[in-house]
Amino acid sequence: MSVVFDKESTRVAFGNALLRMADEDDTIMYVAADTLKSVGGTQMKQKYPDRALNIGIAEQNMALMGAGMAASGAKVFVATYAAFASMRICEQIRTFICYPNLDVKIVGGLSGLSGGQEGTTHQGIEDVGVLRSIPNLVIAEPADAASTEVITEAITKYKGPVYMRIGRNASPTVFDDTYKFEIGKANYLIDKGKDAAIFATGAAVKRALDAEKILAAEGYKIKVIEMPCIKPVDEEAVIAAAKATGLVFTAEDHNIIGGLGSVVSEVLSEKYPTKVERIGIRDRFTESADHEELLDKYCLHPRDIADCVIAGIKNK
Repeated sequence: MSVVFDKESTRVAFGNALLRMADEDDTIMYVAADTLKSVGGTQMKQKYPDRALNIGIAEQNMALMGAGMAASGAKVFVATYAAFASMRICEQIRTFICYPNLDVKIVGGLSGLSGGQEGTTHQGIEDVGVLRSIPNLVIAEPADAASTEVITEAITKYKGPVYMRIGRNASPTVFDDTYKFEIGKANYLIDKGKDAAIFATGAAVKRALDAEKILAAEGYKIKVIEMPCIKPVDEEAVIAAAKATGLVFTAEDHNIIGGLGSVVSEVLSEKYPTKVERIGIRDRFTESADHEELLDKYCLHPRDIADCVIAGIKNK
């Protein structure tokens, strides 16, 4: 299938939206740990050099500075790679940001396999699983540049801790400037049929949509639902899809343990027991390559998703 890529990456889109919000609100601050350029802070640094700080490779200090600024009345974005945002500063997020419920947004760049050639150390495939159990923390994941801008604006207006996953290079285009986002709500992209439902987030959204085209051509009727907010999750959407189809799939650029697949499975096991199949990185360390190539290899090729859905339907 032909793929059209965004003109800008999600990190640039984040920076664009952040600058717009900073123009409107002079309490917004940005702190990076030697990642100012690589996690979207360049635009703000150029216009507001005193409000965009690069403190070097000191992620724990970055998080604590953000907490201190927020405790003093600022709205703070702290930005580093997802692998470090979830593990190196996990204690700081838990104890000094989420416990006092401070207005700090943690931006995890190079999330999922988007770290690409940087390899295992810089690919954030465990971050949602690490952070999801921390109270007060909202977790969001845009699918492309357009949704990144909308989600950035929404979380800026929200008062409280948020973790947002973004990527590195330009993503395949999924949405336009009509995109809508609400914390805790799913977006119904294809709401037809009763054969199965696919919940997808981030880089997996475009691939789930491409898989649906394959499935439709082969006579299957599938729902595709974007889950841009992983926590709090839209439980009503999950239960409704399970009731309508009796078969639910999840697709994500993350370890299948702890991420969207786990969230959906938890909801359904407690509230409407339904067969769930998780599509994503199957609990292993990955390797270095282009992001799209890695997604193809680690279970997220549209044909692989379609084949998984077909097998599930046949075994209903």
